[in-house]
Amino acid sequence: MLSRIADSLYWLHRYMERADGMLRLLKTSYILSLDKVQTSGLTWEPSLKIFTSLSAEEIEVLKMNDSASLQYLVTDTDNHNSLKVIITRARENARGVQDQITKEVWEQVNHIYHLVNDPYVTEKLAGPEAISVIDLLINSSDQFCGITDSTMPRGQGWNYMNLGKYTERCLLTVEFTHSFFKKVDFDFAKEQDILFWRSLLLALSGYELHLKNYSNQNHNYNVAQQVLFDRHFPRSLYYALGRAQKYLSEITASNPVEGTTALNRSFGRLHSYVQFSDLSIVEETGLEKFLLFIRKEMTEFNRIFAQIYFSYS
Repeated sequence: MLSRIADSLYWLHRYMERADGMLRLLKTSYILSLDKVQTSGLTWEPSLKIFTSLSAEEIEVLKMNDSASLQYLVTDTDNHNSLKVIITRARENARGVQDQITKEVWEQVNHIYHLVNDPYVTEKLAGPEAISVIDLLINSSDQFCGITDSTMPRGQGWNYMNLGKYTERCLLTVEFTHSFFKKVDFDFAKEQDILFWRSLLLALSGYELHLKNYSNQNHNYNVAQQVLFDRHFPRSLYYALGRAQKYLSEITASNPVEGTTALNRSFGRLHSYVQFSDLSIVEETGLEKFLLFIRKEMTEFNRIFAQIYFSYS
C-alpha cells in the first residue's frame, strides 16, 4: 500500500474518532450546563481547553456562555480544532482514498460533512434546540462507526484505520481524565460523590456501566479504575492500547520495513506498562505524572510511526 494511502486512512479514522469524542463531551457539557446548581462544577472549560488553543483569559471569558462556546467549538473555522474543521479534514482524507474505502463509508463521511456545514446547524446551536443538533451529529458519528465496521474489508486499510482510531482514543481518554481529575488535584483522598464524576463518565459513555458495575463507595478510585484499567470498557486506556497494539502488529507483520522491530518493542513496553499497572502503582507514581507519561509516549509513538510508514520528515 502506498504511504499516501495509508496516511489518509489512518488520519480519516483519527479525525472521526476525535470528532466523536468532542461531540460526547459537548453533549455532557451542554446537559449539565442546564443544571443551575452545577453540582459537578462543570462549565465549558474542559472542552475549550482540550479542543481549542485559546488562552486562559479567553477561556475564562467564554466558558459560561453556552451559545458562544458551542459556536466556537462546532462551527468556527478560526478554531483549527473545531468540529467543522475536523470533519473537513476527515472528508479530504476520505476523498483521496475512495478506491480504498467502501461507497457506504464515503457517503457517510460526506453526509456528516454536509450536515455540519448546513446553516441550520449554526442557527440551532444559538437557541434552545442545540441539544437536538448535537444528538443528530452523534447519531451520524455512530452510523459511521457501524457502517465502517459492517462494510470495510479486513485488509491493510482496515488496520491503518483502526490504529488511527485507537491511538486517538487513548489520547482523548488521557486528556479527559487529566482535565477532570485536575479539579481534585489528582488526589484520590479528596473523595467526591458520583454526581461530581458524572460529567467525565458521560463524556466517555461510561456512566451507565459505572452504576451497574461499581460500588457506591470510593468513587475517585472506582472512576480511575474504570477509565484507566477496565478491560471491558471500550474507552478505557487499557482497552484502547490493547486494540492499538493488535492493529500495529498486523501492520508491521504485513509490511516489515526498517525500524518496525524497534517500534513494536517501544509500543509493547508502553502497552505492558499499562497492562500490568494498577491504581496502587498509579498512586505511588502520581496520577498526573502517570497521565503525562502516557501522553508523551503516545505522541512520540505517533511521530515515529508516521516517519516510518508515511515518510514524514
